[in-house]
Parts: sequence; structure tokens; C-alpha cells
Amino acid sequence: MKALFIGGTGTISTEITKLLLKRGCELYLLNRGNRNEDLPGGAHILQGDINDEEKVKELIAGHEFDVVADFIAFVPEQVERDYRLFKDKTKQYIFISSASAYQSPPADYRINEGTPLANPFWEYSRDKIACEEYLMKQYREQNFPVTIVRPSHTYSERSVPIGVHGSKGPWQVLKRIQEGKPVIIHGDGASLWTVTHSRDFAVGFAGLMGNVHAIGEAVQITSDESVTWNQIHEIVASVLGKKLNALHVSSEFLDAVSEDDLRGSLLGDKANTVVFDNSKIKRLVPEFSATTRADQGLREAVEYMLAHPESQQEDPDFDAWSDRVASALEKAIAEINKG
Repeated sequence: MKALFIGGTGTISTEITKLLLKRGCELYLLNRGNRNEDLPGGAHILQGDINDEEKVKELIAGHEFDVVADFIAFVPEQVERDYRLFKDKTKQYIFISSASAYQSPPADYRINEGTPLANPFWEYSRDKIACEEYLMKQYREQNFPVTIVRPSHTYSERSVPIGVHGSKGPWQVLKRIQEGKPVIIHGDGASLWTVTHSRDFAVGFAGLMGNVHAIGEAVQITSDESVTWNQIHEIVASVLGKKLNALHVSSEFLDAVSEDDLRGSLLGDKANTVVFDNSKIKRLVPEFSATTRADQGLREAVEYMLAHPESQQEDPDFDAWSDRVASALEKAIAEINKG
């Protein structure tokens, strides 16, 4: 199989790249070359910016692919560009959408590919929906061989999945756990969430590549395991060898006082209980099974972060904001109890 990945070095795509190279795929990566040093040998690098359409035309001249997958398309203009570039160049085009495109808040916590797409809280999700609609129009009217993949919260050994953190990532939350500080958990922490390890995701994704039954289809790839946010934070604290000082805060309150934009990622995503029905991906890819339990994957991610100082990005602004939220709630409780 000859495949082209646009990107290929992110949290989701790196494990797919590794798996395909192990399987002997003729894999081309079109990217700016900033993170290719972490990949195993064997991939053909087409170094360039996908946004430079004329340059990309030159890079892919003379090539035809069995599969083209874009991991960094977020808005309709980008998939429109991809259609122009690859409509006569590939037998399958895979668009990575998002499970956050599903109806929010959900009418039913059980999510499958037939769940309506609607998210009034998050522009990111609405853009993904618009991309899907454009691509399916090209499939229906122009026979463009599209497959849509909807990941949920996919993580790797290098990314600890935390609900509320700052713009610099989760390390400051881990640091607060280590220091015994209050750690913000949205809502009461009891809503169910699904985290999927990128190694497991890679198996499902690779099985869709070149799969005739996946053409014209939207497919979600997630773990079958659901855990609460309380459980996620308790697991992280356990790996750190510390007692969790949980501070439960309304998602609406956090949205109202956040310095970063939490509205979409909380109210439009993580605040909702969702349980995914993966029968479709299992039917299309019989070998797919999410084998990494949440506690196993979280331990691996936390231990990686502890062992790699370069991943420990401190975030004093988020730390100070967390302290202000904790202080404000303490004062509110004291004020109300005075009466």
C-alpha cells in the first residue's frame, strides 16, 4: 500500500505511522519536518507546508496514492484545498474529524455514528462538522472516496489526559497534586469519559485504510472502557504517590471565570457523559480491540512525564488562576455559612 499522511507526527498520527512502517507500507509524510526525528526510519519525507498549494502540487507530481489522510485539517477551506489536490490522486481520502462534533449536550449518553452532529458550544466542533458535510457532498456528487474518522480523547505516552489545565499542558496539574494543592475537577467528577491510547487507535485506523467498506462512511474509534474524571485524577495521584486534594467546581462557573477558553472543551465536550458504541469499527476491522486500560495508559503517561524534564512545562498563570478559584469558593462558603 502506498499512503500519504499530511502531518504524521502528532499524538494520534505518530503511532499509526510507526505501525504502518512496521507493516511495510510505502508511507510518505507531507509536513514541515519539525518533528520527524522521533519517527523510525522508512518513511519518505515530502517537506513542505500543506497550505502552500502550488508547492504541494510540485511535491506530489508523478505520485498516486492508495490512501491520503489529513491529520491537520480543521476548517472547510482546508478540505476544499485537499479535494483540489487529491481528487485524481488517491483511491481513499481519510479526514480526521472529532467525537466532539456529536450532539452536545447529548440526548442519549450512548454515542454511535448515527448520533446527530451539533455543538453550539465549540467552534472547533462546528468547523469539523462543516468539513464532514463538504466531503460527503463530494462523495455523493463527485464520487470522491472519503472516509471520516471520529476520535474521542486520544492520548499517548507523552500526554496525560486531564480535564482542566492551562495552555501549556497538564504538568502544572501534576505539580499541584505533588504539592497537595487543590486540583480542579469540573462538575462533581462523576461523569463518564473515554480515553483511548493512540496505539489502540492506530490498529483501528490502519484497518480502515484501503478498506472498500469504509468508503463513504463515518467511523468512530475509541476504547470501550468508561471512567469518571474522579477516577482519572485518582489514578494520576496514585502514580505520583500522593493523596488527591480534589476541588469540584461547576463547569459553568469555570467557563465564566476562565482566562483560557474552556467553554467548548468543557460545556461542549468533557462535561458530558458519553459512552461509545464501537460495533461499527469492530465490524469493519475485526482485529480492532482497545487493549490498553485507562489505569495502565495513564501510569505510562505520568511516568514518561516524570522521566522527561523537557515535558514538564510549568504554567504559573494557570497555577495562580487555580488558587484564585479555590480561594473564591472558600470565601463564598464562609460568607454563606455566616448567615
